[in-house]
Amino acid sequence: MDLLLRNVRMVNVFSRNVSPVHIAVCDGAVAGFGDYEARETVDLKDRYVAPGFIDAHVHIESAMVGVSEFVRAVVPSGTTTVVADPHEIANVLGVPAIEYMIRSAADQPMNVRYALPSCVPATQMENAGAVLSAADLEPFLSHDSIVALAEVMNYPGVIFEEPDLLRKIQNTKHARKSIDGHAPGLIGKQLYAYLSAGIASDHECTTADEALKKLKAGMHIMIREGTCARNLDALFPIITEKTAHRVMWCTDDRHPHDLIDEGHVDAIVRRAVTMGLDPVLAIQIATLNPARYFRMDDVGALAPGYRADMIVFSDLHDLRVERVYTNGRLVAEGGAMLPRVKKPAPVAIPKSMNVKSMSPDFSIPARGRRIRVIDLVPDQVVTGQMITEAKLSDGRAVSDIRRDILKLAVVERHKATGNVGLGFVRGFGLRGGALASSVAHDSHNIIIMGANDDDMGVACRAVVEMGGGFAVASGGQVTATLPLPIAGLMSEEPVTIVRKQMDRIIHAAKALGTPLSDPFMALGFIALPVIPELKITDLGLVDVALFKPVALFTD
Repeated sequence: MDLLLRNVRMVNVFSRNVSPVHIAVCDGAVAGFGDYEARETVDLKDRYVAPGFIDAHVHIESAMVGVSEFVRAVVPSGTTTVVADPHEIANVLGVPAIEYMIRSAADQPMNVRYALPSCVPATQMENAGAVLSAADLEPFLSHDSIVALAEVMNYPGVIFEEPDLLRKIQNTKHARKSIDGHAPGLIGKQLYAYLSAGIASDHECTTADEALKKLKAGMHIMIREGTCARNLDALFPIITEKTAHRVMWCTDDRHPHDLIDEGHVDAIVRRAVTMGLDPVLAIQIATLNPARYFRMDDVGALAPGYRADMIVFSDLHDLRVERVYTNGRLVAEGGAMLPRVKKPAPVAIPKSMNVKSMSPDFSIPARGRRIRVIDLVPDQVVTGQMITEAKLSDGRAVSDIRRDILKLAVVERHKATGNVGLGFVRGFGLRGGALASSVAHDSHNIIIMGANDDDMGVACRAVVEMGGGFAVASGGQVTATLPLPIAGLMSEEPVTIVRKQMDRIIHAAKALGTPLSDPFMALGFIALPVIPELKITDLGLVDVALFKPVALFTD
């Protein structure tokens, strides 16, 4: 044997109990229980050992770091397997993005699995960097790291039998891999039609009633606790002895601040236990349940033949991970990766910044007196819309700081089309300057918002010159940046450095007057034309309820 962990209180997720054992490990897997001769013996002195946690649905890009740094951010908190959807980077770079993410996962001290992005692009009302057809995705289905087709957001396409989308689903079914859903609010006959295609899970439920209806219709429910959306409080009542086996935890999107301050899947387990959930059941939901759903037969439990992915902790009711083993090797202790755990060599990735002009024209000739304005809803991805009088100057519509109506622009950055969508937004509170970002869901063009055209141009150029990222400009100068050179979405730096950079850039934005806790998050979702009500893309304003472009001027 390679390793013997003695005097362990093992959490058994099959029998849902805790029992005293010794755990033997050989060649990276659990070999058995009891006394064995081993090269290394560790006395854990009655501490608990459980399987490593699994995040059932996560976008690594949302952590704003590459795969290696994401692994180093979450493994010390006990996550040893993730099912990641590279939807964001795939919208920028397509097939090379998936290849990049798979290569980046090799030789990591974590089991990184992927779900193939199902909806690239997410909509035809903007220009993304790529289109992924069923033929593009099919070769990946035989890869060991691919375990699912990711969140099928285009539920109308399923219901109305869009041919290429149905081919993606059928190809995944033939490969005997799971098909994840994304159907907020969908119930009744439309839900049944959606499920009939073979879709099996959902992470978008926001009420217990919705989740129960989907459970009764046969779905697995992923309860999400991320940065942008937190659903545990609302969905906690659905977890019962009868339903718990079809529930999983996921983070979806968790930003650097939350990864550092709260943790990862461990934070969800702790919170569920404080709400009254049996701790062993909370661990089962974090381990065995997603492993079974994704047909990952070698993880999710501690039993002979399973990967020796293990977490060590002292308090079952306040789970704080002290040690993490992956493949039977100690890789993290005391909340940090061990220095001997080396990072794999970085993987090359194509450049992603291809704009037609470094100085786009943000002027808006007056074509009427009244304009549509995106109305920000604080701490939400939905927006409202209002129609109001435009502020006009020299025959042009301009920002109106007094009424908190600021100019918006989306610059296409993938194919050098020269497209610039223009509009206005209320709710950011800037008294001057501009913000720019290459993180603009889902197509990730450059989005700029500001009080004047000159600072908007300065901020936009800074983003282009960095190869992507966030920028703040004021008085014709760049005052803060956060470079994201990996597809304009991710940094090459550790998550701790990115967090400090994020603190600085938010501080610079707040100095311009915004009261928002994270104005860049809010800015990025204003470009998401599948979430109500009024959004903006490189093609202009989009009324999501009407599902069509609309004019800026109303008269």
